[in-house]
Amino acid sequence: MIDKVYDPHEIEQRWYEHWEKNGYFAPRGGDAPAYCIMLPPPNVTGSLHMGHAFQDTIMDALIRYHRMQGRNTLWQGGTDHAGIATQMVVERQLNAEGKTRHDLGRDAFVERVWRWKEESGDMIQNQLRHLGASLDWGRERFTMDDGLSAAVRETFVRLYDDGLIYRGKRLVNWDPVLLTAISDLEVISEEEQGYLWTLCYPLADGSGTVEVATTRPETMLGDSAVAVHPEDERYRDLIGKEVELPLTGRRVPIVADDWVDPEFGSGCVKITPAHDFNDYALGERHKLEVINIFTPDAHINDAAPAKYRGMTREDARKAVLADLDTAGALAGVQDHKLQVPRGDRTGVVIEPYLTDQWYVRVEALAKPALEAVESGRVRFVPDNWKNTYYEWMRNIQDWCISRQLWWGHRIPAWYDDNGNIFVGRTEEEARHRHEIAPDTKLRQDDDVLDTWFSSALWPFSTLGWPDQTPELKTFYPTSVLVTGFDIIFFWVARMMMFGLKLNGEVPFNEIYIHGLIRDAEGQKMSKSKGNVLDPLDLISGISLDELVAKRTSGLMQPQMAQKIEKATRKQYPDGIPAYGTDALRFTFASLATTGRDIRFDLGRIEGYRNFCNKLWNAARFVLMNTDGHDTAGPKEYTAADRWIRTRLQQTIRDYRKAMDGYRLDLAAQAIYDFTWNEYCDWYLELTKPSLNEDAQCGSGAPHRDLQQRGTRATLLEVLDTILRLLHPIMPFVTEEIWQRSVKSSDTLMLAPFPEADEAQEDAEAVAAIEWVKAFILGIRRIRGEMDLSPSKPLPVLLQDAGRQDALYAVEFQPWLKFLARIDTLTMLAPADEAPECAVALLGNMKILVPMAGLIDKQAELDRLAKQIEKIGKDLGKSQTKLANDSFVKNAPPEVVEQERGRVSEMEAAISELSRQREKISAL
Repeated sequence: MIDKVYDPHEIEQRWYEHWEKNGYFAPRGGDAPAYCIMLPPPNVTGSLHMGHAFQDTIMDALIRYHRMQGRNTLWQGGTDHAGIATQMVVERQLNAEGKTRHDLGRDAFVERVWRWKEESGDMIQNQLRHLGASLDWGRERFTMDDGLSAAVRETFVRLYDDGLIYRGKRLVNWDPVLLTAISDLEVISEEEQGYLWTLCYPLADGSGTVEVATTRPETMLGDSAVAVHPEDERYRDLIGKEVELPLTGRRVPIVADDWVDPEFGSGCVKITPAHDFNDYALGERHKLEVINIFTPDAHINDAAPAKYRGMTREDARKAVLADLDTAGALAGVQDHKLQVPRGDRTGVVIEPYLTDQWYVRVEALAKPALEAVESGRVRFVPDNWKNTYYEWMRNIQDWCISRQLWWGHRIPAWYDDNGNIFVGRTEEEARHRHEIAPDTKLRQDDDVLDTWFSSALWPFSTLGWPDQTPELKTFYPTSVLVTGFDIIFFWVARMMMFGLKLNGEVPFNEIYIHGLIRDAEGQKMSKSKGNVLDPLDLISGISLDELVAKRTSGLMQPQMAQKIEKATRKQYPDGIPAYGTDALRFTFASLATTGRDIRFDLGRIEGYRNFCNKLWNAARFVLMNTDGHDTAGPKEYTAADRWIRTRLQQTIRDYRKAMDGYRLDLAAQAIYDFTWNEYCDWYLELTKPSLNEDAQCGSGAPHRDLQQRGTRATLLEVLDTILRLLHPIMPFVTEEIWQRSVKSSDTLMLAPFPEADEAQEDAEAVAAIEWVKAFILGIRRIRGEMDLSPSKPLPVLLQDAGRQDALYAVEFQPWLKFLARIDTLTMLAPADEAPECAVALLGNMKILVPMAGLIDKQAELDRLAKQIEKIGKDLGKSQTKLANDSFVKNAPPEVVEQERGRVSEMEAAISELSRQREKISAL
């Protein structure tokens, strides 16, 4: 028997441990078609956030769905070594001990990181278990483990030998605190308030000056040119001349380039190739000198005039501006909003910096990766994301793959004392490949590879590549990649390029791009906004004080912390209750639309927790009415039995179509609507007369025992199918109910997935039950409009009933009386005159409820008039407020929208009450 109360905390850990212990997550082997998803490897430093939980729910639902269809299913898991993030964690620990990594030395520091990883690096794996993720934990990989490290070295050597990896001096995103190049994904550009300064550069021939606008005046010390648009009439005569660069004693040319915007500032632009990406590209086109004026930690270096050397960027800006002003070369300054790039780890302004780095030459790799999508070998879902992919791939630049860190895959290149480079999988191989004498001293490159380099190998390195393993042959290409749109270029494109280059085959057949989780107002979840939700808090619950402490910890500004605390206490006065994993997963599934942004509202998860309760209580009802009863013998089915079986077949079709099309939102909606609205709200109620009384409902009025056996069998079979359909999304509650009710094998997660059966469909039964539902709803509507108690038995008259109406009314009278609480049901003859009645229409037939003795007509009219008057006064106040321009302009937009919503609700309420008053007046 099933417990009276559904308690997710009691069942979830128990079932997960059972599944994992019994090896149910591993591939089944055999000749079944393979289905494989690669988990985008989370950072080993990370913890499960809402984006992870949303994405992982989608993947787990797909994996469980295909596993139940008998496929040889692998969900490959693992974690990413997360070079910068992990190194920073351990460096902070050392700093707390009064040490730096340099005190330890490279080898000891790397050993310290490995120790941290073994002790603390499994947090996210345990959180994934909490979420119900059915990953094959026996195959878990780490991007720094021996096998994957070997794959990284193999890739580097192959690409280097093919001329696709080279070392060169180019501009990169440079973090002057971490002292390393970083990827674009690790740069956060946000609008900030700054200034636009106008500088005067004298023409070298003394014929005048040109004005240039800049947001970074200190970089003028490294200017190599002034640029104008070739079609700008103001400056056409100046092209080819030179200007005196103030403060430097240098002359630089005036060049013409189409990139210059004549509408920005004066139309003249200072060009600093070493410290701006656009300037660097323009400098290459015009072969300009590249003058780097910064040290790695963003101080002025020796390339600048002596006065400024050693200054920070900020101090140099002040000094340069003061000297320009003194020299009469500062023409003006104005407020200006600009995008400022900051490192996502340090928050420091990122410097475009010229330095020697390793690069992948990507043009040759991008072409086949582009053709794979254009030809349809790889399909994006939704399809429109292929355009984003095309845009990036057609404008791709060489990829900087080196990072100035100690934690990561060290670049397999060695140098002799003359700076010659020797590449090999090991130093021994490098010496052998390049015939280096044993006594020649070699030094390995200090840099490590970009984390995305090893991540790009993930779909095949995890399967044993470069060895041709059985797993690689079985599961590559993988079936689908599930990821967010924000890393289409950084990860998706690179996996495509490396997969095709190294395996001759695409890494996945489909790419499902999902949106990003936002808060209920559509805002990005961030610590500074105080709107972050922890998925584990939603599963297990959290007290208000704990939630406040979590949201305000680590905030440097007391005012911000106070603001967030106040908002949190207002929004969650009782903290966050424990909703359970299944409710959270179902919420995520219901939100998995095709949109870019996904709004997460606690109201939805509360609703789906109620859905879990509804399912639980339905199962209890089924067991209470079937336990101890035979359902295997001969049986007859009522119209309700045949109707619910028919509706179930359509639900199976809708669900499977939605899942196959990656529309988990539609799959969730289909099974939710069927379970709640049809199975629970209608079918379970329709079974009660059959099971609890002598009344018989159905064509031909079969023997009562046969009918009850058919109904009990239907209750169980439909419940079984519901549990199978729901299991991919809600694994815990479905397993618990299934084991206690309709269990037919060791675990629901390996039970066959339902397939629609046309033989069970009965259009006549559907028509009959839709008539019954419409009849009952008509009576309920009359009760609502006339404010009649739901439990009060009502006399009902039927007028203008057709032949089919009359047959239904007789055949299904037990259902009508039970569910509509009807006292008597009388069919009026055509000549009969009806008394004063409330009316509901069912086709051409009128359902009449005589009002005599049921209501006090005048008292009811007075009650409705008072309600209309009260709502009308409130409506007037709101309309007056919205008519006030000051309120509309100055109030927060969400407050104005809330007021407009109230007006709409009150107008609808008055309209409904007026309609009821008219009906009663007509009696």
